[in-house]
Amino acid sequence: MVVVGPLATISYELRQIRKEAAVVVDSGAEMWLTTAPNAWSLKDDIEGNSNAMSYQVLARKCRPKQFSQVIGQQHVLQALSNALQQQRLHHAYLFTGTRGVGKTTIARIFAKCLNCEQGPTPTPCDKCSACVSIDEGRFLDLMEVDAASRTKVEDTRELLENVQYAPHQGRYKVYLIDEVHMLSGHSFNALLKTLEEPPAHVIFLLATTDPQKLPITVLSRCLQFNLKAMPAEAIKRHLAHVLDGETIAYESGALDLLAQSAHGSVRDALSLLDQTVAYCNGDISEALTATMLGTIDQDYLLRLLQALAAQQATALLSIVEEMAEMAVDFHQALEALMSLLHELAIYHALGEGSDHLSALAQSISPEDTQLFYEIALKGRGDLPLAPTPRSGLEMLLLRMLLFRPMDATQPTGVAQAAKSRGIEASSSGPRNGSAIRGDVGENSRETPSAGAQR
Repeated sequence: MVVVGPLATISYELRQIRKEAAVVVDSGAEMWLTTAPNAWSLKDDIEGNSNAMSYQVLARKCRPKQFSQVIGQQHVLQALSNALQQQRLHHAYLFTGTRGVGKTTIARIFAKCLNCEQGPTPTPCDKCSACVSIDEGRFLDLMEVDAASRTKVEDTRELLENVQYAPHQGRYKVYLIDEVHMLSGHSFNALLKTLEEPPAHVIFLLATTDPQKLPITVLSRCLQFNLKAMPAEAIKRHLAHVLDGETIAYESGALDLLAQSAHGSVRDALSLLDQTVAYCNGDISEALTATMLGTIDQDYLLRLLQALAAQQATALLSIVEEMAEMAVDFHQALEALMSLLHELAIYHALGEGSDHLSALAQSISPEDTQLFYEIALKGRGDLPLAPTPRSGLEMLLLRMLLFRPMDATQPTGVAQAAKSRGIEASSSGPRNGSAIRGDVGENSRETPSAGAQR
């Protein structure tokens, strides 16, 4: 076949590069690539810039290597540790949970526990060839599969072709299938029989963020462990531990913001921490972190509640105007306002909180706090239906300004009407019954009974 045109030119240039390239390996096991006189040299680049590609993101650098280093998830770690100690090992495990909570990490540690030369043990040595190979991602008997990119049944059959053969290096051949819910229906069918009765040296570790998409036939063949989202306090302690190890200065309030923004995901928190370190230039402050995250300024929220307490509609709308000029996300502003009302309600109940809550509690009653929160909660669902997010937030605040909790000591409209007719309205008895008795009495005075007519 003869190729002409641009493709021929490209093919010729590639052949020329391959022809001129030379790979040299000396006794020191050093390798570099050289081409023409001005060609790039890998060895020169590495020697000239020792920091090239040397930085590793915190989410990978701080990945746990032992069960004791995992944050939370004690209900999963204890079950796996006991199974390893008692040698009661199942052939298939399913780890479920939201993103960044440790599914793949726990699965890798478990594979290391199974193949450690000192094991199976819940505390691998991290020194033997198996542990080192697994940590470096080059262990032949740990096969990690991304199901999202290998969804076809042909991929699954190819994966299972070597199941019957004994492990090359370790004690067990471990198949770690991540995002397993992405497999096709035919792939699940091809996996079922092997998943139910695998060879004694094979263990399947499945991980997914959406277990509802897995067939019930797969779920029934696995031990399922649901990993929980991490609380903000646990994430904050972990971030502080990481920064202490990296000798980076930080403010506690900045870590609070990062932990809340992570929404229970440790990986998200570490990724945000990487971004914050770069943004703050190695000195993490609360103000700069809030600016980076786009967090609503607490001053806006406090002023809104103060205007509501003072019944000042003009000040209320003026604050919203200021927020619009700063391009504030009104959806996020409403969520922040609800969080502040939640803190204020807790302060009313327990008397514990910051100084600004103490000042608000003196001007906003517990009843008003509950009503404001209820209006905000209902309005949150209506905000996307408003013509604009700003108008939706303004109407919600005006609704808070207009309505007030009903005073339990004041009679209701029904009771006042009944009292004006001379009918007793008792709060302890049923109103319907009182109304019925009053109507019967009035009718008896207006219309003679059947006995009286006779």
